[in-house]
Amino acid sequence: MAKKQKDRGPDLMSKYVWLIDTIYRAKRISYNELNERWKNDTDFSSGEDLPKRTLKRWLDTIEVLFGINIENEGRGDYRYHIDDDENLAKKGLRSWLYGTFSVSNALVSSKSIRDRILLEYVPTGQEYLQTIIDAMKENREIHITYYNPWKDEEFDLILQPLCVRLFRQRWYVIALNHYPWLNEDGPRIYSLERIRALQVRDETFDMPKDWSAEEYFEGCYGVIRDHENDKELVRLKVTAGQANYIRGLRLHESQKEVERNDEFSIFTLFIRPAFDFIQELFWQGEDVEVLEPQWLREEMAAKIERMFNRYKKD
Repeated sequence: MAKKQKDRGPDLMSKYVWLIDTIYRAKRISYNELNERWKNDTDFSSGEDLPKRTLKRWLDTIEVLFGINIENEGRGDYRYHIDDDENLAKKGLRSWLYGTFSVSNALVSSKSIRDRILLEYVPTGQEYLQTIIDAMKENREIHITYYNPWKDEEFDLILQPLCVRLFRQRWYVIALNHYPWLNEDGPRIYSLERIRALQVRDETFDMPKDWSAEEYFEGCYGVIRDHENDKELVRLKVTAGQANYIRGLRLHESQKEVERNDEFSIFTLFIRPAFDFIQELFWQGEDVEVLEPQWLREEMAAKIERMFNRYKKD
């Protein structure tokens, strides 16, 4: 008889993710096949069986934690599958959690080749994330010491954190200032890696009525929401080779491919073309040309000319 699985701690969370990932990749799987894969993955199972009662309990917990419903049809061989598995491809907190734990699981189960797995450096600042989230739960203000790299100086701020956002391996907090007259342009964005000190205050604040983080960033490429830029149609001409890359890794959720031939493709995006989007266009290099809007095309041309003149001096 199989020993009872230990339902506790971070180790159990890893087992939840192993279960989701195994069923997701299999599309449909029988209990017997699932149990065999479980026993073969000795990093998690130690070679023991996965009892059906334990499996049922884990599936119920997964639905609560991740919002992922794993169906058991109750008949037939391949009875286990993820209901509406497209949800795993959608953005949001739950899918991000799944993705994060899934990568963590892959690393944990690959200790024998750890020297062959190279990870990207993640900047500091994450130590403040949990404190900010805790403050958000109770709508408490935070007092931070913030570093301004352009002026090379630090200053103190009292903020009302509205939401946090992850973009390109960096965490940001979007917040209003304690003093209302400093909020004429709305919330501001602060990078957690530039926070030098943080304290949660006893003072609370009222969340703005009808304020939505998702609506606030609607049409944004990254974390910058330029109040001077409304959403507008951007047309990009992309070389055939680079178009393959952009198809696989979309620039924005609104991206559509409206023309395609052997030499180039035309992509459209309905987006706020702010600073971080312009930086992305420069990262794409000579393989991407802005066709519309005209003001963005002219701004790109002007920046390129200034860059050329700077290098031409040598």
